[in-house]
Amino acid sequence: MSKDTEMTTPKLELRQIRKTFHANGLTVQALDDLSLEVQPGEFLTLVGPSGSGKSTILNLIVGLLEPDSGQIWLDGAPCEQRTGRFGYMPQRDLLLPWRGVLDNVILAQELSGTDRQQARAEATAMLPMFGLQGFHEAFPATLSGGMRQRAALLRTFLTGREVLLLDEPFGALDALTRAELQDWLLEVWGRYRQTVVFITHDIEEALYMGDRVVVLSRRPGRLVRSFPVLLPRPRSRALLTLPEFRDQLAVLMDGLGAIT
Repeated sequence: MSKDTEMTTPKLELRQIRKTFHANGLTVQALDDLSLEVQPGEFLTLVGPSGSGKSTILNLIVGLLEPDSGQIWLDGAPCEQRTGRFGYMPQRDLLLPWRGVLDNVILAQELSGTDRQQARAEATAMLPMFGLQGFHEAFPATLSGGMRQRAALLRTFLTGREVLLLDEPFGALDALTRAELQDWLLEVWGRYRQTVVFITHDIEEALYMGDRVVVLSRRPGRLVRSFPVLLPRPRSRALLTLPEFRDQLAVLMDGLGAIT
């Protein structure tokens, strides 16, 4: 493979994915002929109406579900065995209440066979970057919502995966904490540049965080629009007041309004 080919190979691809659920006598088609590409190092934000299959997409990528038809590719090849290949943070932080912060964030490493002392040393070194210094022994019940999300994100980063899947990580937070963690996550991502797929219901968040915003249709979910974000990085809160941001937001809102 040539260097030019490598540079244009998507990091992650979903090819003509279909997924239907059957339960209690009901049939629900969640996704229909969904195709999506994510480039290496891209921060892609995914929006769409409730029930459009956003979380289903992440569950398919990580191997918790299998598509009825279609393929998922990683680094230019079909990825049949996907379990353990991605860093995944679901909507809830899922911190274990009987473990302190440090022992919670190394859980994935422990399960993968990493030496416990090595995992603890690596995580301890990263606690300050994630705003958790001094809280390594704190139990989840003593943490604020923002700190719990930081711990869950650190656990996801510590998987060492090149693709991170984040399902509304800030959806349950108050506006001030949400804004703080948006800026913090962009700073951390700016250092490591993993490929990120980030689900959100917040249109401003999608635009502020992403390199590209992908819009899904109503159920069954299909990709209906893809908006490149033409805003400079690094980003700051001042960006939200600029005419360029408001103009792109209006275009994105128009795209969402056209969903059928």
